Amino acid sequence: MSLDDRPTHRLLFVRKLKRLVPATRKKLPRVAIIIDDIGYDKQLALDFLSLDAPITLSIFPFSPHGKTIASAARAKGRNVMLHLPMEPQEYPKIDPGKGSLLTSMDADTLIRQLKEDIAQLPCIVGVNNHMGSGLTQDSERMKLIFTHLKKKGLFFVDSRTTKLSCARRVASSLKLRFAERQVFIDHLEEESFIRGQLKRLKSVARSRGSAIAIGHPYKLTYRILKQELPNLKKQMKIVPVSRLVRVAN
Repeated sequence: MSLDDRPTHRLLFVRKLKRLVPATRKKLPRVAIIIDDIGYDKQLALDFLSLDAPITLSIFPFSPHGKTIASAARAKGRNVMLHLPMEPQEYPKIDPGKGSLLTSMDADTLIRQLKEDIAQLPCIVGVNNHMGSGLTQDSERMKLIFTHLKKKGLFFVDSRTTKLSCARRVASSLKLRFAERQVFIDHLEEESFIRGQLKRLKSVARSRGSAIAIGHPYKLTYRILKQELPNLKKQMKIVPVSRLVRVAN
């Protein structure tokens, strides 16, 4: 504005800008990958530890390289679990191995054996069952086992070797930290099958929000995981299994 061509006021126009809200990043489903049956092939276990993901190792008690592998895993900040041999339905035709827990054991014998197994690997954060299709149906003995695990501050992952497992129900009654396996990666040691199971893992994780997979120390499983991990990590967040256990309900 002006008077006699001399400016008297200055007008300032302010343009109101819309506040930019950053786009929310889509939350990736979380996946834990456990490689169990560990303890007999030291180099292959170390190969799995070299993968660029927090793979969890579950180690047999009394295995020849178990303690060495456990130390290497802990040094890399990885979860270490006890792969606890349990009686299968086919026992004694199929023997789950040294340190096994059996349905024929009385309470004292069962807990004594469990303590010996745990003592083999003092750095463990949890336990999953090796075989166990027989014992995981025995609620009385599972309660004894879970009571001791809770006392030791350990969680349990049910490998789900039978649909008749009572593990979740017993864990819930004791408020034990617990989880279940959703996908077996390699119960057929074939490339097309393993790749198909990894696709299934992605699908299950997307639908549930999280998933736990179990694989085994096969060279083929290692090779495929090494190839597929970069792609898997774009679609899911791979975490230690301890991130996916919850007090059972």
